[in-house]
Amino acid sequence: MKGTAYLVQSALVSLWWLGLVISKDFYQAFQFPGISGVAFNSFFAPDLFVITFLSIIRAYKPSRDLELIILGGFAYGSLYCVNASLFTSGGYLPTIIMLLGLFYNLFLVYQSNLFRESKSGNVWSNGFQTVIQILSIWSITLILFPWIIIDSFEIQMPSSQLIKVIAYVIIILSSLFGLSSAYFLVLYGNGTPLPAYQTNKLVVRGPYKYVRNPMAIAGIGQGLAISIYFSSIHLLIYTILGGLLWHIVVRPIEEKNMFKRFGKDYQLYRDNVKLWLPKIR
Repeated sequence: MKGTAYLVQSALVSLWWLGLVISKDFYQAFQFPGISGVAFNSFFAPDLFVITFLSIIRAYKPSRDLELIILGGFAYGSLYCVNASLFTSGGYLPTIIMLLGLFYNLFLVYQSNLFRESKSGNVWSNGFQTVIQILSIWSITLILFPWIIIDSFEIQMPSSQLIKVIAYVIIILSSLFGLSSAYFLVLYGNGTPLPAYQTNKLVVRGPYKYVRNPMAIAGIGQGLAISIYFSSIHLLIYTILGGLLWHIVVRPIEEKNMFKRFGKDYQLYRDNVKLWLPKIR
């Protein structure tokens, strides 16, 4: 599982640099005001050897030392970008990308410490935590990140009322679907959607009766709605990448944790309920 995650990382970093080479607009979106392109381009070799090359090696050879070296590379790059953004009041897109890479690697290195069952059996307490979690995640993934992408690529506001209506319908339905999924986790699972405060019971009711990952489906739907609203290929790529990373990297780790906690019950559930599309009975 980790091997796949590191292969994906090496591929994404390589594709990112390829995009910088072949597209002037893409390159410009990742620049810091007042910092020369030479300084920016100087990160090519460190990215190639510390991130891409070592990620490929780690994909085929488990090594805690390699994981920490790669993590250190992202930590250094993140600090540089944060500092550059503070000094230049710009370059937020590369800074966000580096921070995402940092958290991605923190997740890979310390994932065993992230999955914990909620110690609170109180529905109201778990419900309050869930509301805070959802508001935080939505603020970051549906407002902050899209705004940075829109600003960096100078995406224009939509003019078609029909497109707006379609986007509103999709995001409302997706949000309600996600909220209802969270509701069933809190009410019947004695926990929250967040891995650090996960449910104590296997939930197979509500949306979970029909698909195994309704909250992921809801998140992709919300991202799709935003990309439709702005008619933006950049936001669509953002949504697709998020969905693919969840499916390829996060989902297998979550499912392994579910097998460990619920055993045969989860195996039976997994055999009878599909991942993305409802099973037609």
